[in-house]
Amino acid sequence: MSVSSSRADTTDIPAYMQALGRAAREAARGLRRADSGRKNRALLAMAERIDASREAVLAANAEDMQRGRDAGLDAALLDRLALDQARINAMIEGLHQVAALPDPVGEIDGLRARPSGIQVGQMRVPLGVIGIIFESRPNVTVEAASLCLKSGNACILRGGSEASASNAALSECLKAGLEDVDLPAGSVQVVATTDRAAVGELITSPEFVDVIIPRGGKSLIERISREAKVPVIKHLDGVCHVYVDATADHEKALAIAVNAKTQRYGTCNTLETLLLDAPIAEALLPELARRFAEHEVELRGCERTRAVLPQVIAASESDWGEEYLAPVLAIKVVDGVDDAMAHIERYGSQHTDAIVTQDYSLARRFMAEVDSSSVMVNASTRFADGFEYGLGAEIGISTDKLHARGPVGLEGLTTRKYVVLGEGHIRQ
Repeated sequence: MSVSSSRADTTDIPAYMQALGRAAREAARGLRRADSGRKNRALLAMAERIDASREAVLAANAEDMQRGRDAGLDAALLDRLALDQARINAMIEGLHQVAALPDPVGEIDGLRARPSGIQVGQMRVPLGVIGIIFESRPNVTVEAASLCLKSGNACILRGGSEASASNAALSECLKAGLEDVDLPAGSVQVVATTDRAAVGELITSPEFVDVIIPRGGKSLIERISREAKVPVIKHLDGVCHVYVDATADHEKALAIAVNAKTQRYGTCNTLETLLLDAPIAEALLPELARRFAEHEVELRGCERTRAVLPQVIAASESDWGEEYLAPVLAIKVVDGVDDAMAHIERYGSQHTDAIVTQDYSLARRFMAEVDSSSVMVNASTRFADGFEYGLGAEIGISTDKLHARGPVGLEGLTTRKYVVLGEGHIRQ
């Protein structure tokens, strides 16, 4: 039985979290028996419940917003926290979109006959129980629940304290949707306490939790990476680069650089350092400066950049590894692709890096040698996104190399096991 409601006894944090864990582990077994149709019906039932509970969800969010204003949260945090009719519509649409996605669970790939007569393949299966820890945005509660459910995983969700009332209201909708189709209530559980000790219990319980996914600021992810006894899917920084090669089409280069930086500032796939091949620096820098000035982007440049644009602020060593998440851009003039790749290797975060070039061989080298989760040719780094990649949605982006890398969609929330088909075969 789930204990995820706001009425749960949370005075004994270890006992409470163990109860959540046991319920999730039991639910995960039940979800392995659920077919795609049943999971989809649950997602659509959740959408209906949220639609019918708009007033309650908005009232709960108003409580969070007032508490946030009283606590002095800045405008950006309040914006991420806020819900309105349009954002509720987006949650509902998101549930419908996930329901429409192909279900990866149960797929068998690579089935092949062996000389012994057996057939060997790999079946895609859920991970089991996923713990997700996130901050601010209550819509993540719905996104995370939908992706975990569709991929056959039970989940334990721990949202930020600033969104506690909103998350509790949404939790009731999700739980009701599960009940509507008779899926285990423990399939989706929202932690009903803001005590930080709950996070510590969650990330150190491998007997109940198979993987942890943190979505939040660097300090949160660093803490979880440091303390977790459960595997973690995560990325720390998004120090993304665009390298413009001497052969690049100038207009393409300008458009890509400006879009990668200015389309949104506060995302992990936003451009933070622009690398320019020396032969084209003098031609491109003045126009780049003009276009970035239109967006009020502050430029910080190396000495060679400042020789062309003396008005640019001198970049310090710390600028090269900085994830600004703001209208600030570092620019460095480099000597060819090897110099560019060496810079990315030293200062990058293995998130997303791009090259702009007309040289196919150079593009192939860049794709092969840059060790990032997404590598792009003649495209903005802002495309590093699950929806843009055709995954339908994402739970986050991973810069790890095991088990998932890049945007993590439904397949990233599954694993594979070997299956063997025989007809009474015995090994000789």
